[in-house]
Amino acid sequence: QVQVVESGGGLVQPGGSLRLSCAASTSITGLYSMDWYRQAPGKERELVAAISGTGRTNYQQSVKGRFTISRDNAKNTVYLQMNSLKPEDTAIYYCNLVSRGPSGYRDYWGQGTQVTVSS
Repeated sequence: QVQVVESGGGLVQPGGSLRLSCAASTSITGLYSMDWYRQAPGKERELVAAISGTGRTNYQQSVKGRFTISRDNAKNTVYLQMNSLKPEDTAIYYCNLVSRGPSGYRDYWGQGTQVTVSS
């Protein structure tokens, strides 16, 4: 079973920055994709950013130009650098690692880390 642990959340003022980390208990090399989702109170979970096994990135329109997803294969860690944070970015942020094998795709989720943007 793959363990996924997020960290780096906290309270930040509008305009501030945070860097979230997602540490995996196994190698992330060869994964199909590594994604960051978020869920705000009363709302559905939504995809924020994704990075594929080939390094291609994809962002939700509302975070383009402010958030950057990256990975460090040597550390088995995926990052989400969040700049120019807005109150509407407040949510629990979840990391999802997706593997692909003969039996199909499999998701591994972390427990989430709270991000609060408030003055």
